[in-house]
Amino acid sequence: MGMYYIKLNITIVLFLLGCTTTKAQNYFSSLGEHEISVNHKVSGLYNYNFSISTRHYIYNDAQFINNVRQLDFKHFSTYNLSLNNSISFGFQYRNRDWFETSENEIRLTQQFNTKRKIRALRLGHRIRAEQRIQKSKTVHRFRYRCALDFPLNGEKIDIGETYIVASNEALYSISKSTKPELDYRITSQIGWLFSAKLKLQFGLEYRFEALNVKKDQKLHVLTSAVFKI
Repeated sequence: MGMYYIKLNITIVLFLLGCTTTKAQNYFSSLGEHEISVNHKVSGLYNYNFSISTRHYIYNDAQFINNVRQLDFKHFSTYNLSLNNSISFGFQYRNRDWFETSENEIRLTQQFNTKRKIRALRLGHRIRAEQRIQKSKTVHRFRYRCALDFPLNGEKIDIGETYIVASNEALYSISKSTKPELDYRITSQIGWLFSAKLKLQFGLEYRFEALNVKKDQKLHVLTSAVFKI
């Protein structure tokens, strides 16, 4: 089941990329997204996360470029309700006006996460509500994600081994000043548990943005380093 799921995600991403490149559609762009994240477990009930990420254009307006778009600072506090269920509260600051003519953003997040393990496969469901606060408007966004991860060898991830992470996510945004927007994202990543304190991940995320309005498509190339302290 797990390998079929990841193969399906990769196939869809590559197919869509190929179609988009072939047709040279002007609403397609590609971006690189790089993140450094630090996790700390305070107790069995509470842990928190800090991260810094940057995003830059790779391909936009039918040409290859390398322009930084934004810088993000994020914090999440997570409270474990039980072994498999948790709630989280997040704060994010996004800076864009350093790099382009655009508004900065403060984002508040409320999240419920549940997971279960089937042998080596871990399946998770996440529900999020976000308030994206900009100078000109506030957008309320609601998100549902189904994700799975599993090791490529055995039933658990040992140091030095690789693993797969894949997800599908639907997003719905509403605000007073704009039409409601529906987005959809497909993500596939491969990770490497470098040590007990560090894991590295690389992957692709294909985004369908404003499906019901303008149908933008974006391919994100993802890299991340996750530290545990």
